[in-house]
Amino acid sequence: MKFLILTQYYPPEVGAPQVRLQAMIRELVAKGHQVEVVTAIPNHPLGRYFPGYKSRMYSWEISQGIKIHRTWIYPAIGAGLKRIFNYLSFTLSSFWGMMKAGRPDLVWVESPPLFLGWTAMVYSCFRRVPFIFNIADLWPDSIIDLGLMRNGLAARMLYMAERAIYNRAKYVIAVTQGIRDRLINSKGLPARKILYLPNGVDTEMFRPSPVDMQLAADLGLAGKDIILYSGTLGFAQGLGSVLEAFQIIRDSHRQMVLLMVGSGSERNKLQQMAQERNLDNVRFLDPVPPEMINKYLSISLAGLVCLKDLELFRGARPSKMFPIMSCGKPVIFCGRGEGARLVHDSKGGVVVSPEDPTALAKAIADLAGDGETSKQMGLNGRDYALKYLSWKRIVGEWLNQLESRQNDGNYE
Repeated sequence: MKFLILTQYYPPEVGAPQVRLQAMIRELVAKGHQVEVVTAIPNHPLGRYFPGYKSRMYSWEISQGIKIHRTWIYPAIGAGLKRIFNYLSFTLSSFWGMMKAGRPDLVWVESPPLFLGWTAMVYSCFRRVPFIFNIADLWPDSIIDLGLMRNGLAARMLYMAERAIYNRAKYVIAVTQGIRDRLINSKGLPARKILYLPNGVDTEMFRPSPVDMQLAADLGLAGKDIILYSGTLGFAQGLGSVLEAFQIIRDSHRQMVLLMVGSGSERNKLQQMAQERNLDNVRFLDPVPPEMINKYLSISLAGLVCLKDLELFRGARPSKMFPIMSCGKPVIFCGRGEGARLVHDSKGGVVVSPEDPTALAKAIADLAGDGETSKQMGLNGRDYALKYLSWKRIVGEWLNQLESRQNDGNYE
């Protein structure tokens, strides 16, 4: 089968969608399918074009044997009009990239942003090719729940667009059971139209490895107990409470350091907060390629995953927890719902109430003081990742779902 992937986010950018899509594509190709990608000029999460890339309407390249079509985007981060222009610019320009690609059997659309569904609908009508709509985050629900948009006229228009996209899509893909349930119970989609493709992990790239003493020395962190947060520093993560937790344990655990690797709309605010509170036990580093995360985890006591305390996130299972588990490190999960249940079921870490700095400080101190329990959690997480979270298994099961729908006559 020939797949055409439409996504605003793709490597060399660093982030959950980029890692997920590249891993999925690798498995599709390994199973004999053909894939092309239409994506933007790399600019996220820095808000500027990456070195080596220029502002062009269209260009193409070959990466890891995949033809990638890149179209113009207005680079921006954060919220407001600039970010809207960022989304809409690629929504418009990406159609040209799709027309330059070969005619596929199926178009895969990565959302967010929701707007790419419009591009897919136009292309689908023009080329008479079905599209599937992959929902990694429910829009506009999430941006309204996060307080980034009022529930007014603009929101109603987005809900109308959402319904139109779901109606026109051949299938809609949910990445969590929570999203699947919401699509059925709140959005009214029939279960037969929904495919399930949860986040996974490359268990070969992310695997237990010896402590990288050179990296620790280069960072000036040799001999420190490191808690690693790697990923987007955004509003949805509620990371202010993490800094508060490290303020609580600063004096009692002088060897404990929070290492925050990433970028995002909240990074400047978090850095300012750390400076104002004299948190010398908090370090910020720029994003690193996925293959480097293994090295950072090797020098860490545990990996941290956080979400704000919102009902919407009860149905989330953040992909950043899976490399932690696959590398044999315990997960400290600050959240509720599906992600918390996964950590509990795997016995691969500890669960803390979201946005509770006192509880988080205690969990960190307990892990640091019990090396045997910490080690066993890491082993449990690695075992769980190998059994249930490998991309080879997950993509294979998803393809079986797709094939089953074809055989049932539900695929056109």
